[in-house]
Amino acid sequence: MAISYKGLWKLLIDNNMNKTDLMNEVKISSSTIAKMSKGEPVSMLVLERICEKLDCDFGDIISIDKKKQ
Repeated sequence: MAISYKGLWKLLIDNNMNKTDLMNEVKISSSTIAKMSKGEPVSMLVLERICEKLDCDFGDIISIDKKKQ
C-alpha cells in the first residue's frame, strides 16, 4: 500500500494554486512537499493545516493506493 496525495494536487489546480503557494500559505517546508510528491507520510498536523486552508477533509486530499508498494 502507498499513500496518494492526488486529491490534494487536484484541489490545488481547482483553487488555481501551485505547490509553492501551498508552502507559503500553510507554512510548510519544501521537504514536506517533496515527501508528499513521493507519496511518503507527513504529519497529521500538516494535513490538518492544509485542510483548514482548502476548506476540505482528510479524505479529500489523501488516500491509500492498495496496489502500490
